[in-house]
Order: sequence, then structure tokens, then C-alpha cells
Amino acid sequence: MRFTDTLPTPSAEALAHSEQLARRIRTAITANAGSIPFRDFMQMALYEPGLGYYVAGSHKIGKEGDFITAPEISPLFSQCLANQCAQVLTTLGGGDILELGAGSGLMAADILAHLENIGCLPTHYWILDLSPELRERQHQTLQKHVPHLLERVAWLDRLPDTPIRGAIVGNEVLDAMPVDVFTLVNNERVIRHVATADDNFAWVNVDGFYTSEFNPALPAWLQSMADSLAAGALLLIDYGYEENDYYRPERSSGTLICHYQHRVHDNPLIYVGLQDITASVDFTAVANAGLDAGLMLAGYTTQAAFLANSGLEALFIAALQARPENQYKLAQQVRTLSLPSEMGERFKVIALCKGFTSELQGFTLGDQRHRL
Repeated sequence: MRFTDTLPTPSAEALAHSEQLARRIRTAITANAGSIPFRDFMQMALYEPGLGYYVAGSHKIGKEGDFITAPEISPLFSQCLANQCAQVLTTLGGGDILELGAGSGLMAADILAHLENIGCLPTHYWILDLSPELRERQHQTLQKHVPHLLERVAWLDRLPDTPIRGAIVGNEVLDAMPVDVFTLVNNERVIRHVATADDNFAWVNVDGFYTSEFNPALPAWLQSMADSLAAGALLLIDYGYEENDYYRPERSSGTLICHYQHRVHDNPLIYVGLQDITASVDFTAVANAGLDAGLMLAGYTTQAAFLANSGLEALFIAALQARPENQYKLAQQVRTLSLPSEMGERFKVIALCKGFTSELQGFTLGDQRHRL
């Protein structure tokens, strides 16, 4: 994926869809005295019922979408995550898995297939996803790859009423949560707003020297995760930084980026409903919110270290022995997942536990909790 200022022109149908959402956002701006905080703009752009990027019916993930996630790159990623889930389930004497935002459903299928192979299937595999289009795609993926395990899978509209024993997993969930954008003015945070300008959207001007973001919903969200976990581990994988790195002086333009048809750019105010909008994760804020919610910080490391600790080498060798002709393909997958110049260090894994004190295998070497 490449950073660019030149984007493909959407189809007439896509532009009409975007305009529908733009009208709704303009109505909200008018009703709020001419501007809305960026977090409200991002919320509507991504999640407005029937129109937002994540809830409208269009492919987002994979070659035909706007971006590719680690589970789409290689089943080895999901198998490593499954190994970590297996440790939790075995220690607890069984339990369930809850996946937050299951994308295409490929990670769920690969996790279930691997857990079956190692004799450690969960009683239930819950999927919390609000997108009707993605739910249907997930069902089709599971039906294709693990039809005999579909009876263990159920979709939720909200977090379970009864806290689960087991693992809650979320891959690239935190980066899609709406954020507040701020600019420092005389060392004070000024929250940025979005207004309209000739039927387009524009930032309300603020004269400052440093712009960044924070996620105001993290404390409540982590509390909801804690309330949904009776015993086990919350495992979150995403791209981001520790607080000191996130807000370093030279990162003066923030971390907001957009994905559109496998191109990356930094203008979230265009193509509303047609492009992904994300912000890097402040993992220090995640850790602190988790601790405040009564969870235990059980591990924090790079994706590369987590995969290595979770059996990546053995899984790679097994896959290679099964299909020797795939040697180059498998090696490329491992490089993409693990190299520092690819996903290996940019993506991090954080574990927060409740009623579970065993050392998690994914963090045995290279644990970086001291950096948070």
C-alpha cells in the first residue's frame, strides 16, 4: 500500500452514496451551530446507519477492497493467535472466544480450523459485528472453510449479557474508533471541528503548531470489555505507539490516515462513506484504561515477537512440509508479518487479563510493558 495524493475517481453510484451521507453530515453541522467535533464527523463517516463506511454494503477488506489485514495475508497469523487462545482455554479448563469486528471472517475460520487440529475448540465462537454486509460475508467464509464448525459460531449485536470465560480478540479494532483531533494553542488543547465550505467539508481554522489525536471513548470501552470477561484474556492487535513516541515533538501532524482502493492519504474530509479513516493507537492510554477498569496488564510486545513466541516457526515448517511448492509464498508471508520494515514492529499486541494469572506464551520473550 502506498501513500499518495492522487486517488481514483469513484463510480457514479459510489459518489451518489457518498453524497447521501454528506447531506446527513451537513445537516448535523447546521444543527450544531455550523460545526461538529471531528470525532462526530468520523463517527458518522464510518458508522452512520446504512451509509457509514463500515456498515454500508461494500467490500472493504482484501484485494477487491481498500486494505488488507494480517489474517488476509497469511493463515499463519491466525494460527499463532489460536495458539495463544488455546493456552488460555486449556488453563481455564475450556471456554469461549469472542471476536470483535471479524472482517471477512477468514481469521475466525482459520482460528477454528487450527483449534480443531490441536484439539482445543471453544464451546462458542462469538462474533460481534454490526455490519450486515460483513456478517453475511463472514458466514459465507465460515461455510466455505469450516462448515462443520458453524454450529459453534453465533453473531452478536452487543456484548454478551453473561461475561465469558476464555479469550476476547480484536485485530485492527482500536484504530477504527472515532478520535478527537486537537491542536496545541499556547500549550492548551483546542479540539478541532469540521464545518462546510461550498458543499465540501473543511477544518475550522485553529492557529497552532502541533496537532494530534486521542481516543475519548477508551475508558468506557475498556470497562465494557472488563465487564464482559469473567476470566481470561483480552488480546488486541493494532498499529500504534507508546505515549512518549505517539506525542513526540516531530510527529506534529498527528497520525490520521485514510485508505481508499489500496492507497493511503491524509484527507479524511473527502469521499465520506467510501474510505476508511484510522488513527494510530496510543497503547499507553489503552493500558491505563484497562488497569482503571480492573484488568491486569499481562503483556505488550511487537507483532513479530508475539508471533515468534506463539509458534510461528513451527507453523511455517509444518505448512512448508505440507506444500513444499509454496516455499516462496510462505516465506513472503512471514516476511510481511514479521519484518520491522513491514508489519513486524509497527503493529503491537497488548494483553489484558482478568481472573487469569498464568504467563501468556505470546509475551515470554520481548515483553515491552516497561515502555508503556
